[in-house]
Amino acid sequence: MPADALLPPTRTAGERTVQVRPATEGWQQQRGADGRPLLQFASPKRGKPPVHLADLTPEERRARLVELGLPAFRAGQLARHYFTRYTDDPAAMTDLPAAGREELVRGLLPELMTEVRRFATDRGDTIKFLWKLHDGALVESVLMRYPGRITLCVSSQAGCGMNCPFCATGQAGLTRNMSAAEIVDQVVRANRVIAEGALGGKRPGETTPERVSNIVFMGMGEPLANYNRLMTAVRTMVAPAPEGLGMSARHITVSTVGLVPAIKKLADEKIPVTFALSLHAPDDHLRDELIPVNSRWKVDEALDAARAYFDATGRRVSIEYALIKDMNDHGWRADLLAEKLNARGHGWVHVNPIPLNPTPGSIWTASEPAVQQEFVRRLEAAGIPTTIRDTRGKEIDGACGQLAATEA
Repeated sequence: MPADALLPPTRTAGERTVQVRPATEGWQQQRGADGRPLLQFASPKRGKPPVHLADLTPEERRARLVELGLPAFRAGQLARHYFTRYTDDPAAMTDLPAAGREELVRGLLPELMTEVRRFATDRGDTIKFLWKLHDGALVESVLMRYPGRITLCVSSQAGCGMNCPFCATGQAGLTRNMSAAEIVDQVVRANRVIAEGALGGKRPGETTPERVSNIVFMGMGEPLANYNRLMTAVRTMVAPAPEGLGMSARHITVSTVGLVPAIKKLADEKIPVTFALSLHAPDDHLRDELIPVNSRWKVDEALDAARAYFDATGRRVSIEYALIKDMNDHGWRADLLAEKLNARGHGWVHVNPIPLNPTPGSIWTASEPAVQQEFVRRLEAAGIPTTIRDTRGKEIDGACGQLAATEA
């Protein structure tokens, strides 16, 4: 495709005409037999992680205890320790009988992740964790303190099969889906770290215990490609304590690059999570190359599904848009994005432009500040609420698109 094919048919005077096409440097994008970027929807076959309390519903937990010849109420005791005290240490569970306690705890609360490394920013308000799963797979999560909230960016897969060329996670492909408990355990482990004071301690005047208040599924992986385990984890997150983490569904954001059938399923769940669509281009010419899944479901299909999510839940949709210099930051693309959003109504959507974060092997960079401002100005002039996202952790490779989970 010639570069000019990515430019508008006509341009007004003064409109920038530089167009950079998606390309890779330092790594080879995986492609299928048809020459198109390879998409991996199915998880590769690997040994399953051990079944954990967080993989089970409360009813299944009680049934498991009965199978073991123990009173069903012991399941609630285990859940209270894990979901509200953030511990899986048998020694801390003195309300359980000493005889057989360790065997019971290790059977229902097996260790799912080993912390390999921890990286913190100089200010101490952002921590990136590198975890090793039971089979050696590596994943990362990022804990961030903001005024009035603590957010955890969680992973839903080891690696990612969506093959987006500007994202470090996608460069290695999909290793496997994570289990529901492995997803939840990232939150429990983060809460434990907060309780230990590693995120800088409480704010002045704060008396209540701190914990993760917000979840964003913007770590490694495409959440909707691991749909069933994702939803099991979400249900556990929002279940009232001590059966779950007691979080607000409105403080959980599920992001996707545009798996339209799964977006429709998510809308039918009747769990009012915040939905975010990682769009990054309003035109199919560019998005086909920038977001390979666009070859399956086009821009308009993804936006229709996003609008349907709003209609079903009443929850305003977020459009994520990484601004890449001379690639997708043209003024005409801001105009086209606004036109497509407004064509589907008003008050249903919010746009989050994100200055591109650098990744290994990428020749691209963030848009210039003046270009970012013009992109935002055009959206706002068209009546689209727009906020440039404050990204955290760039200096520790913990920002959006930078999670690569390497031990090097």
